[in-house]
Amino acid sequence: MQFRKILLAAVATTALAFVPGADAKTFRYAFQGDAQSLDPHGLNETFTLGFLSTVYETLTAYDGDMNLVPQLATSWEVTSPTVWRFNLRKGVKFHDGGDLTADDVIFTWKRTLTEGSDQKVRGGLISDVRKVDEHTVDIETATPTPTLARELTNIYIMDKEWAEKNDAVEAASPKTAGRENAYASQNENGTGPFTVAEREPDVKTIFKRFDKHWGNLKTNVTEVIFTPISQDATRVAALISGELDLVYPVPVQDWDRINSAPGAKALAGPEARTIFLGMDQWRDELLYSSVKGKNPFKDARVRAAFAHAIDLDAIKAKVMRGASTPSGLMLAPQIAGYSKDLNNPYAYDPDKSKKLLAEAGYGDGFSLTLDCPNNRYVNDEKICQAAAGMLAKVGIKVDVFAQPKSKYFAKVSTQNDNDTSMYLLGWTPGSMDVSNVLDNLIVCMDKEANKGQFNYGRYCNEKITPIANQVREETDPAKRQALVDSAFKILQDDVGYLPLHQQPLSWGVRDGVTVAQRADNVLDIRSVVLP
Repeated sequence: MQFRKILLAAVATTALAFVPGADAKTFRYAFQGDAQSLDPHGLNETFTLGFLSTVYETLTAYDGDMNLVPQLATSWEVTSPTVWRFNLRKGVKFHDGGDLTADDVIFTWKRTLTEGSDQKVRGGLISDVRKVDEHTVDIETATPTPTLARELTNIYIMDKEWAEKNDAVEAASPKTAGRENAYASQNENGTGPFTVAEREPDVKTIFKRFDKHWGNLKTNVTEVIFTPISQDATRVAALISGELDLVYPVPVQDWDRINSAPGAKALAGPEARTIFLGMDQWRDELLYSSVKGKNPFKDARVRAAFAHAIDLDAIKAKVMRGASTPSGLMLAPQIAGYSKDLNNPYAYDPDKSKKLLAEAGYGDGFSLTLDCPNNRYVNDEKICQAAAGMLAKVGIKVDVFAQPKSKYFAKVSTQNDNDTSMYLLGWTPGSMDVSNVLDNLIVCMDKEANKGQFNYGRYCNEKITPIANQVREETDPAKRQALVDSAFKILQDDVGYLPLHQQPLSWGVRDGVTVAQRADNVLDIRSVVLP
């Protein structure tokens, strides 16, 4: 089996690099794809960010229950409506021995705004970072931003001196991650509890415990071996055989098999991630379509036709084995700002779809390409194939172009000018707040203002942007919810996106392994305890 060859290679390498002691504990886990880069600002993708939390750290963080806790900042306070003061932890060392200072925080913020950064929306919330002293910074926002401390949970702090020394002062996107000037995409220097001892992209990554880490950690793990395994059956087999301690995602159809196997169990729960389809609504002609000279997605009737052609209940039953929750909103119930009353999925009505297409001048249908990752979300390629089959019934021929996430994100991302006509994406707001959804996905894309960076189809309704700005500042819960509801009602009426469902958390673990299964689907090695 291919996996066994990879695992044995990883173990053999580790034996040379690591001398186990009485308390040595090696944790072995697998995901369906690899992290896209070691650059902490290059890709705003949950798995990559979670992977990097092993070596990099942030000012604020989440515990296993998604409570906000201090990390590199020991405390913070709002000193004025637009200024936050953060007190930095003293005595923190980067992996190369350098000291964490206020200069590193300032440098990191500026780096999030560079061309290759995928953290521009978060960095763009900040208008200035000022050094008060070596271990204190004032962070100023252009407008009151009550959710700032939560947004900072995904901005990893880098060492200014190390970045300058190694020509890594600008972030490297996945598109440029392999180039010589993208040093940080292949090397790391964080403050986290582990260092990267060895990395072979798409094969394995070995982490070793950093003995100068500042924290008193829960985990007893001294070494981590990560192996990306694309095949679902191979991941599950490796868990059941005992070769791995944890794997994810697990196909929902394999839960019973895992639970009935000796020494293993499935961990499941609701994830705060919404899976959806987006459409190019800005180009005058779609890049990948049989329609020439115009863009059918600029017509709301066509977007509505697509919405009514997709049977969310069938996807739930046949693809997700009953484990997903069909959605009419672009945010999950766990997210602040969610409204149960507005969560009404578009009704499955293929006859209505055909009628709308005819009214829009596409009675004979047309063809287009749907971009889809095949190793990022639970059953992602299968979801795309199911949607394509449903659209075929109303005359839309969809060619599913499924790729590993490394190639998928490099293709459809804003850094690559959103090279797509239709795409599948999933979103969990890092702040666990609706403002993050509005600012990243819903508002009109504005590169200068760093808004809408993940609005890959560039949906734009000018009425929503001022509402999103008000939502960001409003502290009265009732007023804020009314604003949120008005924005999402506009979006639903426009059929700006096609929400599909909230996917389940779906992990498999060996007996005796304890781990926090967070609602954002991040595996935090700090929470792992081995028997």
